[in-house]
Amino acid sequence: VLPMLAKMETAEGLKVAKKCTACHTFEEGGKNKVGPALYDIVNRQVAATEGFNYSSALKEFGQGKVWDYDTLNKFLYKPKGLVRKTSMGFAGLKKTGDRAAIIAYLRSLSGNPAAMPAE
Repeated sequence: VLPMLAKMETAEGLKVAKKCTACHTFEEGGKNKVGPALYDIVNRQVAATEGFNYSSALKEFGQGKVWDYDTLNKFLYKPKGLVRKTSMGFAGLKKTGDRAAIIAYLRSLSGNPAAMPAE
């Protein structure tokens, strides 16, 4: 996924993100829904969205971790593969291009986007 990030258009990620809008918001100041708001998620502490009640599994997993590119990629591939008892019901994004697109889109959702990863 990492080599693909720099080449991804945020419009492609926006298309993929439509699969997530039933449970998540993406705009700045967006409210939590069934899942947490995802604005400015890249490099944010895991399980730290204000006002969202995370599962105990995600809280435990997230101790000392941030949503860096690698962690996002693994979680988006198969959430229950990374955090076995997560309450996130989404099966995951199996296509590498879809994960790269949505991670690039998530990166763009910030007043100060995270640096692109070194390959």
